[in-house]
Amino acid sequence: MSLMIMKHSIPKAIKGAIPKETRAKTFLDQIANRFAINENVETSTILSKLVSLQYKGKENIMEYIMEMSNLVTRLNALKLELSEDILMHLVLISLPTQFSPFKISYNTQKEKWTLNELIAQCVQERERLKQEKIESAHLASTSQGFGTGKKRKSDNKGK
Repeated sequence: MSLMIMKHSIPKAIKGAIPKETRAKTFLDQIANRFAINENVETSTILSKLVSLQYKGKENIMEYIMEMSNLVTRLNALKLELSEDILMHLVLISLPTQFSPFKISYNTQKEKWTLNELIAQCVQERERLKQEKIESAHLASTSQGFGTGKKRKSDNKGK
């Protein structure tokens, strides 16, 4: 009865790919084997995303670091152990050049920060950079009399 219900509730394309079975457990095992996630591919995909992330300065830096931390946690679950120290360095590497003094400051310290301390320091540095940003305006002017209805003399004599 269970096998009939399962076969009736799945699409025909999947049913056709599974050999005919008389036991529900064997049927489920075959479906699981056909659609099993390849851990190597998933590990490679997550690791590639982790090392290619770059902080652009527009998004929330705390969320950005937490996203990187989440990727490391997913890699650890796939048995690719990355320490918090590696995560710290990946975060620092991914920060833009405006954070260079901040990176130098971290690298010259003897003590290591925790992830929460790094997040707090990055948020503080981001706010400092926002306050330092100088906005400038450009002044455009025209020569006297030009554009006020007077015609400009032409230098092309005889044309």
